[in-house]
Amino acid sequence: MNNPYEYTLDNKRYQTLNYYLKNKYNNKVSKIPLDAGFTCPNRDGSKGYGGCLFCSEAGAGEFTLSSLNLEKQYQENLKMMHMKWPNSLSIPYFQNYTNTYGPLSKIKSMCECFIDKEEVVAISIATRPDCLDDEKIDYLNSLTSKKDIWLELGLQTSNKKTGELINRGHDFKCLTDCLKKLEKTSIKICIHIINSLPYESKEDMIKTVKDLKGNHFHSIKIHMLHVSSNSNIFSYYKKTNFKLLTLEEYVEVVVKQLELLKADIIVERLTGDPVRELLIAPDWVLNKTNVLNSIDKYMKKHDTYQGRLYDEY
Repeated sequence: MNNPYEYTLDNKRYQTLNYYLKNKYNNKVSKIPLDAGFTCPNRDGSKGYGGCLFCSEAGAGEFTLSSLNLEKQYQENLKMMHMKWPNSLSIPYFQNYTNTYGPLSKIKSMCECFIDKEEVVAISIATRPDCLDDEKIDYLNSLTSKKDIWLELGLQTSNKKTGELINRGHDFKCLTDCLKKLEKTSIKICIHIINSLPYESKEDMIKTVKDLKGNHFHSIKIHMLHVSSNSNIFSYYKKTNFKLLTLEEYVEVVVKQLELLKADIIVERLTGDPVRELLIAPDWVLNKTNVLNSIDKYMKKHDTYQGRLYDEY
């Protein structure tokens, strides 16, 4: 069975981040997770307290070296990456919490540590659409003359009811308004979504990708919700015992989402990286290789690929 998908050099039927980076920079590129010391409007009272329901105490930054300053964090993580890929280039990735939620001076200090490093090909910044005013967007866009600048925006779901349940603090319109502003810049955008949020049907999860059609973005991260003992979702899960997707269900949903995505969108992630010692459920997310292989096998068996249904809705 031939692979009809264009953006691949192997058996993948969707565009991986590794494929995109190797083709763009002609080299292996590693993302270096960093903690720049920001917080979040959902934690300090601006929008709420405690963070989003799914977020851990570390704000998704369990793999950063937050006790060190930025340069030391970067050098330590780069050293580890070079043990595996000796000549890899790098993308500093400001991962923890909301990295544009603060004064412009702090954002400038964060970026200017890395913008002139020779091995740095891009800078990636995790943030929220409600924390990007015109001044910050203009500044970040000015950096694109030197390096690629990526903004990673947490949508999670387009469902209004679910957004309120998970205490996200902004709505889908806030995201789309932000994307319209960013469309006028050279900044690249990655959208985060989460499957298996409490009480969402498979149709709800698939609709989130459908609702993104026509909006300006370059890549997507698709996560499976996992319950960790250091997150708000843990107590909610114990209290309600809401249903989590099985591996088989997750694979089916993800493949349908990939079919509905535009063919050239970069798929940065199709599963998460839970901390084994903290994970409560589901157990199957620990075997990342099996999850990715299961998606590949399903797509091959059904002779499908990213973008196959994009023009049909």
